[in-house]
Amino acid sequence: MIRVLQYDDAQDLVTRKAVRLAEAERAVTPILEAVRTRGDAGLLEYARKFDRFEGADFRVSRAECDAARDRLSPDFLTAVDQAAANIRAYAALQLPPEKSVEYPDGRRLGQIVRPLDAMGAYIPAGRYPLPSTLLMTAIPAQVACVRRRAVVCPKPSPEILGICSILEVEEVYRIGGAQAIAALAYGTETIPHVDRIVGPGNIYVAAAKKLIAGEVGIDFIAGPTEIVIIAAEADPSFIAADMLAQAEHDVDASAILLTTSAELAAAVADQVERQLAVLPTAEVARPAIDRNSAIVVVAAMEQAVAFSNALAPEHLSIHDASLIPAIRHAGSIFVGPYSPEAAGDYASGPNHVLPTSGAARLRGGLSAADFVKVISVQELTPSAITRLTPAITSLARAEGLEAHARSVEVRNA
Repeated sequence: MIRVLQYDDAQDLVTRKAVRLAEAERAVTPILEAVRTRGDAGLLEYARKFDRFEGADFRVSRAECDAARDRLSPDFLTAVDQAAANIRAYAALQLPPEKSVEYPDGRRLGQIVRPLDAMGAYIPAGRYPLPSTLLMTAIPAQVACVRRRAVVCPKPSPEILGICSILEVEEVYRIGGAQAIAALAYGTETIPHVDRIVGPGNIYVAAAKKLIAGEVGIDFIAGPTEIVIIAAEADPSFIAADMLAQAEHDVDASAILLTTSAELAAAVADQVERQLAVLPTAEVARPAIDRNSAIVVVAAMEQAVAFSNALAPEHLSIHDASLIPAIRHAGSIFVGPYSPEAAGDYASGPNHVLPTSGAARLRGGLSAADFVKVISVQELTPSAITRLTPAITSLARAEGLEAHARSVEVRNA
């Protein structure tokens, strides 16, 4: 049963269980090296070992993706169309603009925006195949005009293959695990390397992404999924349903309610048990609720917000919009009783690939901006460089870089 705690007894919740990557890193290091040095041969070895891959060609043909699309139900295709349109519209809002400003002293400064050449999306296909993650990773890259979009998935479902067809993803590979990350990072005879790898995965995928970061860009190293809910009064069935929606992802998932109401706390705890009793995914959700989740009774909303900011949750649900100015750290915020986290997982528009394990202190979720570079542009007139010369030469000589100073002075000769 979910714990109901007083604030003073809940401080250990702020200290998450450490994501134990060290052991996973040791396990994946030889896999990364095998793919880096042996290409397709190393990739095939580990694909057969871990993915039970039996074929000779990793690449899924466009014809197979098209055939999968043609078998999808009309209801599913309608859902994909609606979700994709919302995700695409929101991603377009996230792109930084190109701009240029001309200053009176003769400096023209600005920025241009250029897409990455290639991206790779890792799409999980373990307990739950996630076609929604394909939408969330491929569409922002498409909006950013990334020329090459590659998808790797160890066991792509018909829905995943069909969406690849709908989104015109030309490169789809039936591989997974650390070996897939290595192939995208280093390139093989079959799979060209990419510039950024995005998408969630298990601890071995996370460890591989950590080790190849720097060779290529990544989004972040994903840990167990999590939600924090802050509510003084609400429908307890809504809150319990939102907590269970998170808990069913993984036995390591966590769901925390922060409330000033002991009555609401008791009612939500009761609802969690009632809903768990008839939940088909209770085998996963029950351990997540019992081990990692809690209802915390706080003295005031300010205390709840401080607790949430310390945790920096992946998902934050608040039932009072007036709290937003005080929120400093969250991957994504859901406001009001009719904004469930599941809406963001699928169809409302914002991305569901979000920072976990406190990484929301550093950044928000995946966006179209992750797939572009903002390049500064500067143009100086003769009068502008003359005005800047004293500052430039003084700073350059303070650093001992005489050629820097002279490269400016020669223009004033």
